[in-house]
Amino acid sequence: MTARHAMFAGLLAALVILPQFVPPYFMHLLIQILLWGYVYTSWSIMGRFGFVSLGHGAFMGVGAYVPALLWNYFGLTPWIGIPLGVGLSVLLGLIIGYPCFRLKVVGHYFALVTLALSQVVMLSIVAARDLTGGSLGFTPRAVGYSWFALQFPEKIYFYAISLVLWLFGIAVWYWVDRGIGSEALEAISEDEEAAATIGINVVREKLRVTLISAALTALGGAIYGQYMMYLNPETVSGIAVSLQIVFAAIVGGTYAAVGPTVGSFLTISLNEGLRVAFGTNFIGAANTIYGILLILFIIFMPRGIVGMIKDTVKGRWRGKAVFYGVIRRPSSADQ
Repeated sequence: MTARHAMFAGLLAALVILPQFVPPYFMHLLIQILLWGYVYTSWSIMGRFGFVSLGHGAFMGVGAYVPALLWNYFGLTPWIGIPLGVGLSVLLGLIIGYPCFRLKVVGHYFALVTLALSQVVMLSIVAARDLTGGSLGFTPRAVGYSWFALQFPEKIYFYAISLVLWLFGIAVWYWVDRGIGSEALEAISEDEEAAATIGINVVREKLRVTLISAALTALGGAIYGQYMMYLNPETVSGIAVSLQIVFAAIVGGTYAAVGPTVGSFLTISLNEGLRVAFGTNFIGAANTIYGILLILFIIFMPRGIVGMIKDTVKGRWRGKAVFYGVIRRPSSADQ
């Protein structure tokens, strides 16, 4: 077992034991950190290869609203509604992704297309106010403790669900990162034309990772909606949610599996800290601070918090190795 595996095992053990010692308020925060960490990880699966999507708020919104609407109006259990919401998000990703990748819409043009998608979904939710409640929000019909309705008054149930979901997201991140297709995606992120020249199917590879990311994000939105029992288009979809996802993933570190979760911890702590400190007197402060921090991190810490820590540890180890002779210092003859 490597040091990295030992650290992850220790973190997992702490997360399993922690609910026994924390009050309900902090349990609520832990659930949100895990759920948002999963959503941010879902974005980083494609974001780490340079495919910057600003439309993941759309996938999250569809995943959250579809099972809630089917439950309220048709009595359809979320166990069926959630897969339908995930499937609809995948279809939406296919409708947007395939033409973009086929027509080689890349870079900031692709980001703008996905940004528009996010806003279109949010405006559609608001416009369908007779069904969704519009900007006033939507509350799923509560039935108390029920596995059929996926509703639990005790937070421990959703903590366990959130932990399993987070681990699933980490596993998929590693699967994509260490899989055979990762080398193709790396090549595409460097130079699409060169990748196509050596036989890589650029459209297929980009579409595959996009649909995986969309499906995972929709699943996270569905579980988030089931936990919160209240949906608002501004908190589960739209541009603000998309930008929050990008901010947290970049700040935490898109090139590390737990990087987005670190970003989740930062954003949840920031939101709660501002709410406690200012109440309703400084509404919108979080988004302003997100923007400032994102600029600073992109300039000074492009690999995020986890990336900076890894680079620092690696640099110190290398310095000690040179000092003790494990790594030979370059001599003048080597230069």
